Amino acid sequence: MRDGFLTGNLPLDLAILAWFAAQLIKTVINLIRGQKLALGRMLGSGDMPSSHSAFICAATASIGQICGWRDPLFSLSAAMALVVMYDACNVRRAAGEQAKLLNYLVDHWEELPQEFKEKKRLNEHLGHTLPQVLMGALLGTVIGLAGPVLL
Repeated sequence: MRDGFLTGNLPLDLAILAWFAAQLIKTVINLIRGQKLALGRMLGSGDMPSSHSAFICAATASIGQICGWRDPLFSLSAAMALVVMYDACNVRRAAGEQAKLLNYLVDHWEELPQEFKEKKRLNEHLGHTLPQVLMGALLGTVIGLAGPVLL
């Protein structure tokens, strides 16, 4: 396997690059929409594109490109990519929707005991919509396929 530029492992390095690219795109989109720079988006989850999908798809695509598309390592990575993307669309998205509802209850339910109102707000940006996952997968796949050829 070819050496990478960060860790010495090219598929891992390309996955990190794809994650960083997705997080940077999220931050820029947030800046354009909100007219303010929120650097916290660089580490946050949720929104467009999915950095989880970009990460795993870059690793998967580069493993296929380097090791071969019939290699068992590619098969394992492709299976993991499907699990990660399913989780992002379903399990984590559902948790984000529950957080949104609970935050609304905390903000609007006057009879709620004060001890519940003083708790930290729940993170509503946990999961992704299908388009967010697909765009992250596309970004990661492009980086994973192009990286071994260009580097």
